[in-house]
Amino acid sequence: MKRRLLVTGASGQVGAALSAARPAAGWDILAPSHDRFDLARPDSMADGLSRLNPDLVVNCAAFTAVDRAESEPEAAFAVNDLAPGQIARWCHGRNRPMIHLSTDYVFPGDGARPYREDDPTGPLGVYGASKLAGEQRVRQECARHVILRTAWVYAATGHNFVRTMLRLGRDRDAVSVVDDQRGCPTAADSIARGLWRIIERLDAEADRAPFGTYHYVDRGETTWHGFAREIFDRSAAAGRPTPRLQPIASALYPTPARRPAYSVLDTSRIEATFGIHPPRWQDCLAATLTQIFAAEPSATP
Repeated sequence: MKRRLLVTGASGQVGAALSAARPAAGWDILAPSHDRFDLARPDSMADGLSRLNPDLVVNCAAFTAVDRAESEPEAAFAVNDLAPGQIARWCHGRNRPMIHLSTDYVFPGDGARPYREDDPTGPLGVYGASKLAGEQRVRQECARHVILRTAWVYAATGHNFVRTMLRLGRDRDAVSVVDDQRGCPTAADSIARGLWRIIERLDAEADRAPFGTYHYVDRGETTWHGFAREIFDRSAAAGRPTPRLQPIASALYPTPARRPAYSVLDTSRIEATFGIHPPRWQDCLAATLTQIFAAEPSATP
C-alpha cells in the first residue's frame, strides 16, 4: 500500500517542485488547495490532518511577504508559527514524521562565514521572527521532525527574483540591484530533490532517522547584483532583451523590512548526514532559465 505524503503550500515554488519530482512509486501525494487546508486558520489544522491522514507531512507553506509582514504580524505568525505548531502536535500524537521548511532570515545577517545550524539566531524583522518561532514550536511539539532552512529561492514559475529580473529586462533600459547583500541563489527543483532524499531516509529508518535542523542551499554565493548579472548574461546569450545593470547600496533602496546583509548557509551537515551535495547555483539557474524561455517563446525579439 502506498504511503500518503501531505505537501502544504503545493501551489508554491518548492511545494510544486516537490510534487513534480515525486518518485514513480511508493507515495501518494496529497496536495490540498488553499481553501481546503489554510494555514491562516491554525485551529483548523487538526481536523484537516485527520481528514487527510498523511503518513508524513512536508510543510512548504509560509507567509513570505517579508515587507507586508511588518504591518501584518498576526497574519505572519498565524501561518509561520501557530499553524506549524498545530501540524507538529498532530504528527507527534500519531507518531508521524514532519519536515518543515524555514529560512536564512532567522539569522541577523552580520556573519563573516557561512551560518551553521547551531549558530545564534537573531531575526531582523517580523517575517524572520515568525519563522524562528515556528521552528521552535515544531521542535517542542514533534520529536520526529526535520527543519530545513534554505534561502534565495526561485523557480520557473511563481513570484521570484529571476522572473522579476526577466520582466524588468523586457520593460526597462536600465535596472538597479543592490550589491551589498550576499547569499546563495537556490532553485526550488534542487530543494525538492533534497527533500525526496530526506523523505526516503525517514521512511527507511523510521525512529532511527537523523531528525533535527539542517541547511540546504545551492553551492556558491553571490550578491543580488551578481545574481542579476548572471540572469541577464544568460538572457542575452539566448537573444533576450537585456538592460544596463547598475549596482546600488541597500540604503538607496529602503524597504519596510530590513534584509540580512549576509545570508550564506553552511551545508556540511546535510551533506554528511544525507549525502545531499548541492549543485552549483549557476548550473541550476541555467536549467531554470531554459524552462522559462521554453514556456515564453513570444519573449524572443
